[in-house]
Amino acid sequence: MQGESRTVETSRAARVMLYSHDTFGLGHLRRSRALAAAITQADPSASALILTGSPVAGRFTFPRRVDHVRLPGVTKRADGSYASQTMGMGIDEVTDLRSGLIRGAAERYDPDILIVDKEPTGFRGELLPTLDCLQRRGRARLVLGLRDVLDEPEVLAAEWARKGAVAATERFYDEIWVYGLRSVYDPTAGLPLSPEAQARMHWTGYLRRDLGPVGTPPHQPYVLITPGGGGDGEAMVSLVLSAYEQDPTLSPRAVLVYGPFLSGDTRAEFERRVAALNGRVTAVGFESEIETLFAGAAGVVCMGGYNTFCEVLSFDQRAVIVPRTVPRLEQWIRASRAEELGLVRMLEESRDGLTPETMINAIRNLPNQPLPSQAIGEGLLDGLDHVTRRVRALLSKASHQAAE
Repeated sequence: MQGESRTVETSRAARVMLYSHDTFGLGHLRRSRALAAAITQADPSASALILTGSPVAGRFTFPRRVDHVRLPGVTKRADGSYASQTMGMGIDEVTDLRSGLIRGAAERYDPDILIVDKEPTGFRGELLPTLDCLQRRGRARLVLGLRDVLDEPEVLAAEWARKGAVAATERFYDEIWVYGLRSVYDPTAGLPLSPEAQARMHWTGYLRRDLGPVGTPPHQPYVLITPGGGGDGEAMVSLVLSAYEQDPTLSPRAVLVYGPFLSGDTRAEFERRVAALNGRVTAVGFESEIETLFAGAAGVVCMGGYNTFCEVLSFDQRAVIVPRTVPRLEQWIRASRAEELGLVRMLEESRDGLTPETMINAIRNLPNQPLPSQAIGEGLLDGLDHVTRRVRALLSKASHQAAE
């Protein structure tokens, strides 16, 4: 009887759970969505469930056999503390609620693999009960997924020590996937990971964006302007608008995607400025399939988030990156390293000056920049293929162990 039960369990379709804490922006959710799509496409019987705190998760379409659970949202205040978005509860209560929902989902979905995005212990440690539960059950393989750049080594080391992240990584995770290449940047530099943990690391390459069928782009030519989620993109958007306002001959026209988090009075003022440019700049608030706009653009002006950078590389777009430098240097590190490799051009305040004149020159010079494909090395965009291979390997290993 016991053997029959084990046979039934191991023959079921694979289940992959992805955790994305999402306190700000779109990056974590979009990365998890791309991973889930690749995994279920590679294995037509597999399913994926994304746990996310993103307030805009419902605006995205998800592939077949991919679904999501929306966790109560939290926001980061200017002083670095957190607050509930809508629940009218204290942050400790919301964290406990989220933690219970995560564990409940994991117990019932019973994943074969859990992929955790960036935060080894989850938001304020909310993931630890689930990690402990899944490890004791013994079915799920636990994977920590890290983007190519996290922060300055010294800052990251202090943050991980404060959160107990190193200890959690050592104790729980069967593998660590870095969605980049070590030759570009090592996000774990400065972390006191043991040789055993380092041996469990896999450098996947960057996560290529889907280059399949895309929609019809706007009237061409145009330069795509995107601050990603938009929550910290006000300065970049204003600079681009100032460039078009100051130089009436600046071309081609610009298509601006504000992002879902650039709103309120700031958005209203930008709308007024866009209208005054009489079609030389057009704007939309949120585009869930921004791939169409990337595919048709003559060039891109953007911030330096991970997903936007992957889109620049995937669609082989000449790009000018204006990275944020607070609260983390992540975007600046990524953009400066990419510039060194000849993949993009960076505009940085202390070096270049962020003025309408520098932006005018950057847009005018976009056609003269080399394409990223002229500098892309082997394996740079192989991330999704590497991930699906690792998923197959982990599932195969688990199946063999269950049959023994």
